[in-house]
Amino acid sequence: MARPTSRRTVLSAAIAAAAGAGALSSSSMPAAAAPGGTHSKPGFAGPARRTPAPTVDNRFWTSYADWRFGTAAGTRAVAGSRPGLVLAGPVGRTDYTDPHTGRTTAWEYGTWTSPVHLSRVPATEVIASWNAHTPAGTWLQVELRGNYSDATSTPWFVMGRWAAGDGDIRRTSLDDQTDGKASIWTDTFSIDDASSGLRLNSYQLRLTLYRKPGTKLTPTVRRLGAMASDIPDRFTVPASTPGIVRELPVPRYSQNTHVGQYPEYDNGGEAWCSPTSSQMIIEYWGRKPTPAELSWVNPAFADPQVCHAARFTFDHQYDGCGNWPFNAAYAATYPDMSAVVTRLSSLTDLESLIRAGIPAITSQSFLKEELTGAGYGTSGHLMTVVGFTADGDVIANDPASPSNEAVRRVYKRAEWETIWLRTKRYNATGKVVSGTGGVCYLYWPAAPTAAQRRALAAFGIR
Repeated sequence: MARPTSRRTVLSAAIAAAAGAGALSSSSMPAAAAPGGTHSKPGFAGPARRTPAPTVDNRFWTSYADWRFGTAAGTRAVAGSRPGLVLAGPVGRTDYTDPHTGRTTAWEYGTWTSPVHLSRVPATEVIASWNAHTPAGTWLQVELRGNYSDATSTPWFVMGRWAAGDGDIRRTSLDDQTDGKASIWTDTFSIDDASSGLRLNSYQLRLTLYRKPGTKLTPTVRRLGAMASDIPDRFTVPASTPGIVRELPVPRYSQNTHVGQYPEYDNGGEAWCSPTSSQMIIEYWGRKPTPAELSWVNPAFADPQVCHAARFTFDHQYDGCGNWPFNAAYAATYPDMSAVVTRLSSLTDLESLIRAGIPAITSQSFLKEELTGAGYGTSGHLMTVVGFTADGDVIANDPASPSNEAVRRVYKRAEWETIWLRTKRYNATGKVVSGTGGVCYLYWPAAPTAAQRRALAAFGIR
């Protein structure tokens, strides 16, 4: 059975109305088919163009011009094949007391603040994500500030304190942040009462880069941005029409073969659906930890890279490995990788990515009887979607399987679409709780193919 690891389950029904809801505008058409291995359904001419109001807005800062256009204090943009942001001359020094170790350490820092982004979607939720290199002796903080539809503003909310390693600080989210109108739930900014009509119209992000005083060390941030979303509450979703037949050769790993291993990271493998899924896709793209990086893992354990992924996605506040942006940030620590957290609107959207050779990690929750063949129920679980059958059903690498050999599953299309895209559902006691509303992680090479670039750009991801 998959243990819930992707979200906290303490949200009330009112929060559920505001949380997890989002879908991309279906006016974005799928990208052209990638050569080889993809077949359109007979007689399938693609979905009809529709132009409903958009429900997801993606904005990411990645280019040299992007970094130059922000407001820098002690940081500077660097050009090259992958432009980024680094520390130049720190503008201050601060003491940080790590809440998870109690250790107080001095750090130099500089900041970069994005321009105000006017979202095309007045949002009930915003999820930030970032791609960065943080060598030992460095770390970063991401904050969000926004403007509400009632002409008031939020304070700066911390969306994450992050380092690739765990020797300097413990990477952490910060719960219990609120201004009485919105709250931070682990990794998500959420309007407290979406039914009030209050929305976040615009936002900006602030990066603070830290290093040990007196050194020349620096983080390098390659991508920073956010996904803002708002859709009506829904218990069901309309069925989409199958469009392609393709299966991507994604490696298969079971989280359950790691049960009992390293229980300090969210009780061991039984709760490692997110890092196990992340590791599958990282290896699909040809990346993997080095033997030196895996040297800390007990050599008796199979697939030590899954243990590695669990350790380096672990959120010490959330006390789990299911922090969405932390998983994306982990994937982007591998050479020339990009990663974001976003939402999609249908399996048609997901098919356009599979067509281009891009698998996705999806977040869903369901009762045992709601997903035929799963054999378990969960209030939060991550799987890797790797393809579609001739009947349009979903081929998923489900880490909640007893062995690596059993990871490949085929799930019914309509059932999958509902459990992934709904924003509200009934749990086993009949209580209304939240659904994830189409959340997914996307990982891809920094130099994608033309087809992959088009597929991502259709969703505003560049």
